[in-house]
Amino acid sequence: MKTVLTYGTFDLLHLGHIKMLNRLSDLGDRLIVGVSTDEFNNTKGKKSLYSFEERAQIVEAIKGVHKVIPENSWDQKLDDIKKFNVDIFGIGDDWRGKFDFLETQCEVVYLERTPDISTTKLKKSLSSINSEHIQKLKTGLDSVLDVVRAIEQN
Repeated sequence: MKTVLTYGTFDLLHLGHIKMLNRLSDLGDRLIVGVSTDEFNNTKGKKSLYSFEERAQIVEAIKGVHKVIPENSWDQKLDDIKKFNVDIFGIGDDWRGKFDFLETQCEVVYLERTPDISTTKLKKSLSSINSEHIQKLKTGLDSVLDVVRAIEQN
């Protein structure tokens, strides 16, 4: 049985996450996913919209994910590789070279990221939405609704 291991925050789950997890799952028989805890994210300067428990449940529900573990520190990867008899460590290619030191314990695979998709971009887009944007959207939707109602009456 071939075991694959990866880690991530997995906040605002998106298609890029799903594609990566599917590709990692296809590399082996069992996929273990380390989800960053809230405390660990704090040390990295990250703030998640969802709690660790919520993010872990979401990731655990994804087809192909066999086990979710908490990621508490940068240093636990080597211990986890040994503990779970990991054959392949996989992660996005934005980390290329950063985990080559794990090659003494298992194969290290850097997967190409899905173009134009990232949690950072999503958060940036969401942060630009303000009450003025919401009002413009509402006005536009109200106009569409008026057109639909007029068509239905005819």
